[in-house]
Amino acid sequence: MFLITLFLFLQLRKPLVEKLRRERINSSIEQLKSLLGPEFLKQQPDSKLEKADILEMTVCFLTQLQQQNQQQKTLINHFNNLQSSSDKNLTEDDFCLLSSTVQTSITKEKSPVNIAPWRPW
Repeated sequence: MFLITLFLFLQLRKPLVEKLRRERINSSIEQLKSLLGPEFLKQQPDSKLEKADILEMTVCFLTQLQQQNQQQKTLINHFNNLQSSSDKNLTEDDFCLLSSTVQTSITKEKSPVNIAPWRPW
């Protein structure tokens, strides 16, 4: 009798646990959507973003941030090498070169805002 009661309890509990799991997923996706900002939402103002769209945009955005972070580290290393490789103070030309390198790397980045979500239709 105990086993039957336990089995019934677990059977009744399973949908509740699944519902809570789905609510957590949906809440997190809504948070991601709000964090992505209005630029992403302007892409397709007439259509509702699907969960997959929001996740794809988030991956795109995080990938871009990761690339920018790596470029910044490279530029900082380059700057530090310039400083340590010479006993002289950095000249204005050195700063101009570094500044133009930073500007070039920023403009080369393809913004995820310009990437439309994948649609099979």
